[in-house]
Amino acid sequence: MKRTIRLFALMAAIFALISCNEASRKKALLPNVSGKAGEVIVVINKGDWEGAVGTTLRDTLAQDCPFLPQKEPLYTLVDVIPSGFTNIFQLHRNIVIVRIGNDVTEPGVNIRYDIWARPQCVISINAIDSESAVQLIKDNSRRIIASLEQAERDRVIANSKRYEELGLAPVVTQMIGGSPHFPSGYKLKKKTDNFIWIDYSVQYVTQGILIYKYPVVEGENMMSLDNILAENNAMLKANVPGMFENTYMMTSTFARPGIQYMKYKGLDFASVHGFWEVYNDYMGGPFVSHVFYSKDGKDSKTPRGYLPYLPYLPYFSAIVSRWVVADIDTAVVVAFAVLKGDAVSLKLRPVLFHHLFHHL
Repeated sequence: MKRTIRLFALMAAIFALISCNEASRKKALLPNVSGKAGEVIVVINKGDWEGAVGTTLRDTLAQDCPFLPQKEPLYTLVDVIPSGFTNIFQLHRNIVIVRIGNDVTEPGVNIRYDIWARPQCVISINAIDSESAVQLIKDNSRRIIASLEQAERDRVIANSKRYEELGLAPVVTQMIGGSPHFPSGYKLKKKTDNFIWIDYSVQYVTQGILIYKYPVVEGENMMSLDNILAENNAMLKANVPGMFENTYMMTSTFARPGIQYMKYKGLDFASVHGFWEVYNDYMGGPFVSHVFYSKDGKDSKTPRGYLPYLPYLPYFSAIVSRWVVADIDTAVVVAFAVLKGDAVSLKLRPVLFHHLFHHL
């Protein structure tokens, strides 16, 4: 009897392995996705698109992106009627399918990946009527946006690993640990015991990633926005000088930065978005910082990505654009950090490189 049980268990394991390998093989054979970063195909009936459901989708996915020098939507939406959802659209990177009708048996929001192409994010919104669809979108708005954002991040991460500047990772790992990945073209500009400056420069334009750490003050809430800004400004003043005497990078006081407390793969961190400027000079742009504690709790660690804004350059509004946040990562931050445990995996939106090389 025991031999029979073991035999069945072995057969089950073999079948599971075969099924897993078959699924992996089918996924590997899928074509690459099409479409621009930050673009979303919305498959929906014309009447629903022009009614309350379409309005709610636009309010959710095409809302103004925060902390951009100019007004831009979070995502670019392209509506397609169900009968027009042919192969050319099925290969798109981001797809939202809205199905409304009495024949819907399982209402809800379903998120799947790599259905017709890879790496692809497909979000299905199923409801029996328009009112239910509107409520589903509102109730799941953060989940829908987060899924699209993560899909875009994952594509950028994959590209960064494929075209990586290998010499930078050991430098960063030595100071803050982790397994960082930097896109090709980035160079080490400055390194001290607690500060690293990595940048990518072309004519007229430089953007980069600042990585630094500072000791935690006992009894202080080091994750409050005021303390984060104070410590960050001290590091910037000491390490990022401007072009002229008595000039240096600082957090802009024009608009107070926003902060979100987030959790990713077990790691708690503060995500800060805002604008930077140069003290006593005319230069600035958007930035994003991720602040987290070291494992022993003695240090605060911060990767900070920044992008300049130079409106007098005729092409620059295209560079500082929403999805210059990662091929478009939601549109406003030129460089971003994906935190893994005590590791930091830093990426820069590929769309930015496309614009730079195209226009310069």
